[in-house]
Amino acid sequence: MKTVSIEVRPGEPHEAAAIASVHRASWLQAYGGLIPHRPLIRMVNRRDETWWRKATRGPATLLVIDVAGTIAGYATLGLSRARALPQEGEIYELYLRPEYQGMGLGRILFREARSLLRSLGCEGLVVWCLEESDQAYQFFHSAGGNDVAEGMEDFGEKHLKKVGFVWN
Repeated sequence: MKTVSIEVRPGEPHEAAAIASVHRASWLQAYGGLIPHRPLIRMVNRRDETWWRKATRGPATLLVIDVAGTIAGYATLGLSRARALPQEGEIYELYLRPEYQGMGLGRILFREARSLLRSLGCEGLVVWCLEESDQAYQFFHSAGGNDVAEGMEDFGEKHLKKVGFVWN
């Protein structure tokens, strides 16, 4: 029987290219057809290897999920940006490469991100997702989040509603 190692840990600067690749693949899969093509490509291209190298050293925490030596996904987290909500922590992003979705790795990464925020003293958690992103909406709903807030995101000429899920 073969054992596969799965590790959630901080992302390192030397992994920037791999994280950029995860970002590109996951965003194109998640938002293709939802966000207009040009704004989506601009957002993806802006987050290149250089951007991710800086992100590993930035104020937000960047976690990666490493599956047998391959960066399968990432999460960014820190203090909540939603001042109107009482939750102190926020997971800004949580993405997996498409080929690693549906295996429970997202739940592992989410659990570790939540645990890290708690260990840093954050009371409660908020996560935002686009309402029309059925996969993300269902993921956060099934993880026990309560849909309590909404807002809007602009992508060129298209305006999409975002939903805030909270955990206390």
